[in-house]
Amino acid sequence: MYKSLFDCAVKTFRNEGFFGMYRGSGVNLLLITPEKAIKLVGNDVFRHLLGGDKGKLTLPREMLAGGGAGMCQIIVTTPMELLKIQLQDAGRTGASKISARQIAFDLFKKKGLFGLYKGMNATFLRDVVFSGIYFPLFAHLNSLGPRREGSSQSVFYVSFIAGNVAGSVASLSVNPFDVVKTRLQTINKGEGAKVYKGIADCFYQVYTTEGWRAFYKGGFCRMIVIAPLFGIAQTVYYLGVAERLLGYPRN
Repeated sequence: MYKSLFDCAVKTFRNEGFFGMYRGSGVNLLLITPEKAIKLVGNDVFRHLLGGDKGKLTLPREMLAGGGAGMCQIIVTTPMELLKIQLQDAGRTGASKISARQIAFDLFKKKGLFGLYKGMNATFLRDVVFSGIYFPLFAHLNSLGPRREGSSQSVFYVSFIAGNVAGSVASLSVNPFDVVKTRLQTINKGEGAKVYKGIADCFYQVYTTEGWRAFYKGGFCRMIVIAPLFGIAQTVYYLGVAERLLGYPRN
């Protein structure tokens, strides 16, 4: 249906208007804050637990800490992504007036709580690998820049740049997993669309019918979204904005 990122943007705007470009944003606004809080704090906790008495981590332990954070976040990420995908896909399927609440209620009614966790295994695969790449890379890039005066933490622009670069690399690296996850989580299939039995079957069918390039569809789009998202999130996290607002001292 879409030939490129630009073609998709033009057709979406033409058919659904300006607000059609923001489908699913309500779900993101509601759930992306706890998701990122779990990810960032989880990584710090696992790094602390795996650091030992000296607090130094080997690269495998850094990756394990990041993967642990990614594993914890899927409790929020899976339903968020599932609902967001259905809302963003509504223009193609013609269900333009459907709401996240209606989708969630229908899934819960038909399949119970686990209906909201369709595609959880694929989400787990993507987010664990993403975090296992992202956090060690961010930590090493962030350590290269100048420190804040009187602190061991880097200045804010270093955290921002490190978050952008690490987010770009990690998001492109796991794009094949994201393609599989999205296809598994798409509930309303188009005419003639393939039905997948699971992760392995989806990988096999995509590769045999569309080739390896299909695994990188939307890769550039993910990079330009994930890079600033993590750059901003890491900067806010390292500056301790929430602690300042809540009156907690930063040691």
